[in-house]
Amino acid sequence: KERGIALEVLSGDRAEAVAAVAETVGIDVWRAAQRPDDKIRRIEALKAEGRHVLMVGDGLNDAPALAAGHTSISPSTAADISQTAADAVFQGEALSAVPETLVVARAAQRLSLENFAIAIGYNIVFVPLAMSGLVTPLIAAVAMSASSIAVTANALRVALGARRESDR
Repeated sequence: KERGIALEVLSGDRAEAVAAVAETVGIDVWRAAQRPDDKIRRIEALKAEGRHVLMVGDGLNDAPALAAGHTSISPSTAADISQTAADAVFQGEALSAVPETLVVARAAQRLSLENFAIAIGYNIVFVPLAMSGLVTPLIAAVAMSASSIAVTANALRVALGARRESDR
């Protein structure tokens, strides 16, 4: 919520229990007594509004909704069918893994784009130079190795960046 992400609770539980939990964790929008098809309808409505839906669920009746979201995540303690339907499974029951997963995913996306830029840059600069004979094959090979090392080092930044972000 602090990061500007809209949160909702869609639960099959009684309204009193859902309201108490939602209030405790600071989620303003909640729906109780939701059947699996109710959850899917809500997810489809959010998608129709142009929202990207991350579904988090652990129950047997969450599996269809997990499959309906753009992406989904489930704890390792969830029902097997929910874990199977989820795109990612996190250890334990603490929901703090959800924002950490988002941080890692965003960092991975950003660094993947940077890695593509490095690879394309190498191909645009050194391949034509090598083909035209302006650099020796050894220099081109060293440049290719250097670009591979740069891509690998860049990828390692995902773990470091996620660790720093989760410490905030």
